[in-house]
Amino acid sequence: MSSTIALSADQFGIVYNILSFGLVSMLACTIYTLVSQSRVLPKYRTALVMSSMVTFIAAYHYMRIFNSFEDSFNHETGALSVGTGHGAFNEAYRYVDWILTVPLLLVEVVAVLALAKAAASSLITRLVPASAAMIALGYPGEISTDNNTKVLWGVLSTIPFLYILYVLFVELSKSLDRQPAGVAATVGRLRLLLIATWGVYPISYLLPILGQSATDPGAFVNRQIGYTIADVLAKCVFGLTILKIAKMKSVAEGMKDDH
Repeated sequence: MSSTIALSADQFGIVYNILSFGLVSMLACTIYTLVSQSRVLPKYRTALVMSSMVTFIAAYHYMRIFNSFEDSFNHETGALSVGTGHGAFNEAYRYVDWILTVPLLLVEVVAVLALAKAAASSLITRLVPASAAMIALGYPGEISTDNNTKVLWGVLSTIPFLYILYVLFVELSKSLDRQPAGVAATVGRLRLLLIATWGVYPISYLLPILGQSATDPGAFVNRQIGYTIADVLAKCVFGLTILKIAKMKSVAEGMKDDH
């Protein structure tokens, strides 16, 4: 099923450019975290590898989103086909990206702290299923044109989100006492970054419910801007913060600071 959105030349340009920005940001961050492996101790390199995986997966999906956007737009009529039909701009690419990358983002945090095996395993076995459930429950509402359905799936998706916050702010905090100076504070900022960026997604998700029709070109443009900026913050800036924590811990454990 597909619907049509009439985009002006300026609106097309805005979405084109924001998707380009998302793609190049993910590629640049992937390269940077890969070449930074030697700047941290081997025990923290797994976290950087996962960070690189997150942005690489995101870059691949941004390429697919970008191509889908171009292929579904008719330059002669200004009509953009949106939906799940053949040749339509399909938002499902974002959800495939998120269901792969969001669990990895959370595992990055646990990996960079190098916790005891039992503690790390306990956190991961709770965070990964909850994050996958959060994304999976949000998708039916994303593709639905019925506001009640959107609200229902949005509420269901919020339940695992709240559980993730509990684990990050209550359970994870118990493991920060023995971290080097400054690491606990940086992890605190990392958690706040996660909440701030994840907060953009439900706002973009709810735009149709907040009075903007699903076929409103302004709502479509705003949603793409919101999702992309949130992605760059939640993956690139998050990954760079993980690198900062890994370097802080490496220096605290005797590695020479290369600054």
